[in-house]
Amino acid sequence: MSFLSPALTLLEKIITSRTEAPCGVPRINYLEPPGDPGIFGPASVTWRVLSNPASVFIGGITAVLLELAEPSVRSGVWEHTNFRTDPVGRMRRTGLAAMVITYGNTRDAEAAMSRIRRVHEVITGVTPDGQLYRANDPELLTWVHVTAAYGFLNAYLRYLSPGLTRADQDRYYQESLKVCGYYGLSSVPNSVAEVETYFERMRPRLQHHEILAEFLALVSNSPVISRAALPVQRLLVQAAIDLLPPWARELLRLEKGQRLRVAMRPAVGAIVTLAGRVIRNGPPQQAQQRMRAADSDRE
Repeated sequence: MSFLSPALTLLEKIITSRTEAPCGVPRINYLEPPGDPGIFGPASVTWRVLSNPASVFIGGITAVLLELAEPSVRSGVWEHTNFRTDPVGRMRRTGLAAMVITYGNTRDAEAAMSRIRRVHEVITGVTPDGQLYRANDPELLTWVHVTAAYGFLNAYLRYLSPGLTRADQDRYYQESLKVCGYYGLSSVPNSVAEVETYFERMRPRLQHHEILAEFLALVSNSPVISRAALPVQRLLVQAAIDLLPPWARELLRLEKGQRLRVAMRPAVGAIVTLAGRVIRNGPPQQAQQRMRAADSDRE
């Protein structure tokens, strides 16, 4: 036990450092100001769903696989981000944005969303088949928003809370509407049933592309935590493929190895559980401290 405690502390430090602000960007203080609930607050389903780093990693990869199936989103991501040249940096910045928007105080969360919207405003292009696109197109933003929400929720359902009620799942999607206004979205699917219907409507627009294989190679072989942890990272990537709807795995030509992925679920569940136990002072825990500090001040 004397060896295990320092090892877990080191592991926590390594994992949480992957969602810290990069050099030159002000460090996010999730502890201040006391009592500020941010965009969602401690009673939200959203705070529960995004509380585990391994689950969030799995859900995030699932979301990006779905996003890259849409031609305009695929072109925007691949042509206007540095994912190919700096996949780890890109994943860390995406993870940081998710943590700040979910657990940051109101000012920091709103500032993060404003920055993202400003970046989107200048991104335009043409897909290989000649279709014009704009990153702040409401249709494209809706696809990105819904796939992210879907990925995070379903990773949480599979590995952390299979018994989450349908009402709470619907509430999770409804809570996500709180960020939609910042991106100019006024009509977004906000229940499990509406998301399922939306996916059916989007299916004719989705397609397999060789970029998907390139993306999977990058997220499987670029060490997010450390090179020694790559086998675990690759297992989580496979879990993300497993999380895709069956029709999406077939469409994206990712059915190969599905039986093995299903057999791996207990091992993935153990990793997710361990990650939840290791992290004791990450953004979710600090946000909870921020709220408890306000209760202490009132006593």
